[in-house]
Amino acid sequence: MNVKWRTVLEPAGAVLASDQVVSFGEVETELRSALAGDICCDLSHLALIAARGADSETFLQGQLTCDLRQVTADRSRIGAYCTPKGRALACFRLFRRDDAYSLELPCSLVEPTLARLRKYVMRAKTTLEDASDATARMGVAGANAGRLLVEHGVLATAEMAADTVWQPDNLTVIRLSGSVPRFELHGPPEALATLWSKLATNAVPVGAEAWRLLDILAGTPVVYPETVEAFVPQMLNLDLLNGVNFQKGCYTGQEIVARAHYLGKLKRRMVLARVDSPALPRPGDPLFSPQADASQSAGQLADAARHPDGGHAVLAVASIEFAEQGPLQLGDANGPALRLEPLPYRFEATS
Repeated sequence: MNVKWRTVLEPAGAVLASDQVVSFGEVETELRSALAGDICCDLSHLALIAARGADSETFLQGQLTCDLRQVTADRSRIGAYCTPKGRALACFRLFRRDDAYSLELPCSLVEPTLARLRKYVMRAKTTLEDASDATARMGVAGANAGRLLVEHGVLATAEMAADTVWQPDNLTVIRLSGSVPRFELHGPPEALATLWSKLATNAVPVGAEAWRLLDILAGTPVVYPETVEAFVPQMLNLDLLNGVNFQKGCYTGQEIVARAHYLGKLKRRMVLARVDSPALPRPGDPLFSPQADASQSAGQLADAARHPDGGHAVLAVASIEFAEQGPLQLGDANGPALRLEPLPYRFEATS
């Protein structure tokens, strides 16, 4: 976490663990506000890898599933970094800031991802570094989020399409997808500190779990250490979110990803569900289906967060066949059933 940004959050009541904001002391209120109010959230639970140099676009184009030519000063993309077998090692949000491509991902995956990417730089004129502490990051969400940012001089208009980037002064603002309007802001801690103070009268400060809940409800996939190499990008619905481009040419894992697309052999998709589990489900937890035989897996969890109305909201990569037949259960035959809910986007490829 940026040191100057930390001095803003701690006096505001932030409860920190492992240099991340867990909450502001009222977890239940924060979760409810994320669904029914306006919130502001520290995003230090997300890290940044910066790629700088003349060959950065060419290098990343050969590594990631999205088209780097579509990542511009006014547009971001999500994408995946895969093994040669097409299995996702990480999911990113990519955007341009200053002279660098920024790749946003969970803090827990920064070091292994950096180490692997650096192996393939070779003679390319690009430098990869952990830039997480170089700037501050915050999120603003809620029905009035866009209007509040306009009122405080950050946005020119509240009407921004998903993945649009706005760069006023020294800030980078990204409109995220989902039914709840959400914005990420990246910039100097002094600038975000002023905005945080202004928003305090209108928006509830929240910790990482509230933001994670909104990510899940938006159907935004994340890869965690527990799910590294568990999924091909289409299983995570990245093809539905402009995160896979099938015309861009070769990249690591492209042959497998393209084969799944063109041959129509995808048997698993990510679904949104609620589950009444007494303990917090974890990424990688297995799913059970009474329709499956002993040699078959029904799927596994991709993400989970506590829901203020009870139980947990989860994203699960499940067998399409078993999900349609139902039920899917968490863990085993004695586990709680998943109640499937509609995702906020259609199952129709967009790239």
